[in-house]
Amino acid sequence: MTLSFRRLRFLILRGIILSMLIWLGMAAAAQAHASLHMAEPRDGSVVAVAPASIKLFFSEPVSPTRLTITKPDGSSSPLQHFTTNGHVVEIEPPADLAEGTCLVSWRVVSEDGHPVGGTIVYSVGTAQAVQTGIRDVTDWGVRLGLWVGRTGMYAGLLLGVGGVFAVFIFCRGSMAAARSLRIILSFGVLGILVSVGFQGLDTVGRPMQAFFHPDIWWAGLTTSFGRSAAIAIVALALASMALIGKRPSAPWMAGFALAAASLGPSLSGHASTAEPQWLMPVVIFIHISAAAVWAGALVPLALDLRSGSGNAAGSLRRFSFFIPLAVLALVISGAALAIVQVRSINGLSTPYGTILMVKLALLVPLFALAAFNRWRLTANALRGIRTETAILGRVIVIETVFVLAVLGVVAAWRFTPPPRSVIAEMVEPETLHLHSDRAMAVLTVTRDSEGRSRMSVSIMSSDFSPLVAQEVKFVLSNPAAGIEPITRQAAKDGEAEWTMGGLTLPGTGPWTIRIDILVDDFTLYTLKGKIRGAP
Repeated sequence: MTLSFRRLRFLILRGIILSMLIWLGMAAAAQAHASLHMAEPRDGSVVAVAPASIKLFFSEPVSPTRLTITKPDGSSSPLQHFTTNGHVVEIEPPADLAEGTCLVSWRVVSEDGHPVGGTIVYSVGTAQAVQTGIRDVTDWGVRLGLWVGRTGMYAGLLLGVGGVFAVFIFCRGSMAAARSLRIILSFGVLGILVSVGFQGLDTVGRPMQAFFHPDIWWAGLTTSFGRSAAIAIVALALASMALIGKRPSAPWMAGFALAAASLGPSLSGHASTAEPQWLMPVVIFIHISAAAVWAGALVPLALDLRSGSGNAAGSLRRFSFFIPLAVLALVISGAALAIVQVRSINGLSTPYGTILMVKLALLVPLFALAAFNRWRLTANALRGIRTETAILGRVIVIETVFVLAVLGVVAAWRFTPPPRSVIAEMVEPETLHLHSDRAMAVLTVTRDSEGRSRMSVSIMSSDFSPLVAQEVKFVLSNPAAGIEPITRQAAKDGEAEWTMGGLTLPGTGPWTIRIDILVDDFTLYTLKGKIRGAP
């Protein structure tokens, strides 16, 4: 039997290493939530005069953390004058820009606390030979620090706080696991501190050398993760206080600690920003509470069984009675979160879906071990069969190792957008401003989840007054994909509003759109621009 358990431990360790390698591969392709949909001036465009403002249109509300401009002479300076209106960041450029090519670098943080950055290039007068398409360089040290910190924080909340809750609810105050739980809680505190620091580095795009700079920590705390970290610290503090001495309020403190541990993660992260936003935090709260009750009981139970105390049988009986309810809540809430985040079977082919599959691959043997404990070993252990009790304790240790592996995989979700956010990005309305000497238009392209496009355009004269037209046509072409022009008649929808719907454009790169505005029998205005294809 001993050799069998050694073999199991070896297989588990190998599985964890394999999971880590899979995570590293997926993290390389991962992106953050918010993405730049459009910029004014457009990326790569050449304008006659320097723009009075630079507008960045994102897929969701953002908060800038760093804005800089590289001028035609090669010098760089921060862009400190800007306003934010939900999805749009409007920047005031320097007034002394000379002719040539400018690079505007931006870094923003989205509502769920995840940062993203990029660069747009535009030229005033004439374009210079500038390398476009600049990308953020992945700092693997920062990513590793984020992953380690999140894993430590999750372990502190689920195994530490959940363990203290189990001590007073299942073990009725047995302190056999007190020392181990204090160590786990300490790791949780350390994980939170590490997470805040590396969150700040990731938010402002600074290297690890700046880890101890006060601005870095402030940047980490002012994201939505800062709220989660603060509540998590409260949870760990309450759990630690409950372990100090024998006080009547200790069970209540353990209960409040569990509630805080479940509340903190529900205030930031991918699922916290999913729709419906009034419901998803509740589902996350239930999911984490159930996981903490189950996983947290493992360490106290294992140490109670090892100690051979008379309280162990009662602890095991109470846990065995309650745990099916916790597992049921865990499975139902987890399934609901997976459905909301993944949306369809195709979502499993994304990096987020791959992490989900790795998590499920670890949960299957974990549930199998739990079932084996519940219906095979527990009954014999309660009858006092020592060999079964020893085996039960060992299996609980293996369950704990699986739980740690699951927490490590869950921490990798920090680097991957869920499929539902990618779908939302693809169907987010696209707005385009088109200009000519005599006419201008604001074109809005909306797409449903199946890729069908609806286009609406508001046309104006050069003085911004509504332009009354007899007829408006949309002409779309994609020569690079070998697609000839598609012409569609627009329908009038107001004095100067025209719409056209029901057209699906394949996602084969940008499409050129031409809007023909027939004002009268002798006057035709033409506006041109580019839009993206369907997802």
